[in-house]
Amino acid sequence: MSADIDAEKLYSAIEESARLVGAPCSRDKVRPVLDAFGGTFDNAMVVFSVLTGQHHAGQLDYCFTISPDITDPYATALASGLTEETGHPVASLLAELHAQDWDITEHFTDCSAVSGFKKIYAHFPRDLQKVTTLAALPSMPPAVTANLGLFARHGLDEVAMTGIDYRSRTVSLYFQFTEHSSPPPSTLAALLREIGLPPASEGMLEFAAGSFRANVTLGWDSPDIARVAFAPPLGPGLDLAKIPAPAEAPLQHFARAAPRAYTGERMNLFAVKWLPTGEFLEICSYYRLPAAYEPVRLMHTRTPHP
Repeated sequence: MSADIDAEKLYSAIEESARLVGAPCSRDKVRPVLDAFGGTFDNAMVVFSVLTGQHHAGQLDYCFTISPDITDPYATALASGLTEETGHPVASLLAELHAQDWDITEHFTDCSAVSGFKKIYAHFPRDLQKVTTLAALPSMPPAVTANLGLFARHGLDEVAMTGIDYRSRTVSLYFQFTEHSSPPPSTLAALLREIGLPPASEGMLEFAAGSFRANVTLGWDSPDIARVAFAPPLGPGLDLAKIPAPAEAPLQHFARAAPRAYTGERMNLFAVKWLPTGEFLEICSYYRLPAAYEPVRLMHTRTPHP
């Protein structure tokens, strides 16, 4: 299948997913991203995601593996007109990650169906890095260093992925847990209190305690942590009705019926996000899911939340 035909097929799936949740979808914003980063998508991970809550209504994001032929995704984004050079440290951070000679196995891009390109992820699950090492990078937000004590107190030590948001000028650090190092609900509650985020519901704390990763987002303009997310393992047949969080009817339908390009049981991931504005559930439905994708391997070594 040619790259153009495959990209058009994926665009149609993004458009259909947006329709399921009542979100707009701009062809003029989506196709340039697919054309710049995609290749044929045969071995790519592709996932569609939505957030609960009225503030996030009518929004759909999508994320996919950047073609391995692209060694500098940020340069590709610039050359393709997806973003503009600003001179801000966010523009040099990916190059600094590459200069460390870590085993970065893949990159992803995260985008909005209506407004286009947002983020580039660097994924290094086989070469976990201490958060102290990341904090020392010249272009890393000073907020990472400012929060090293907090990370240490709550067991946030090794990072498997970074997400660089060029639009909001923030960085997300994805801390990796083993099956035996996932923080208990009491640790999660203490973490949220220390950060200054609203109290979490008991049910969501219990759900998040089974996470394999935590995602902490920080920026350059403040030492404060902007948001925290915890993601239990993805899995087949996960039932949104059993998750202790309300989800609007269109989002429930999305979790059951979003388009996918694989056979067998549907694979979903439900992540908890805490922001200053409250507690939300991110509903992720996979369109493509290669066996080599690291969370798939982890799924077979962890027990998903029922």
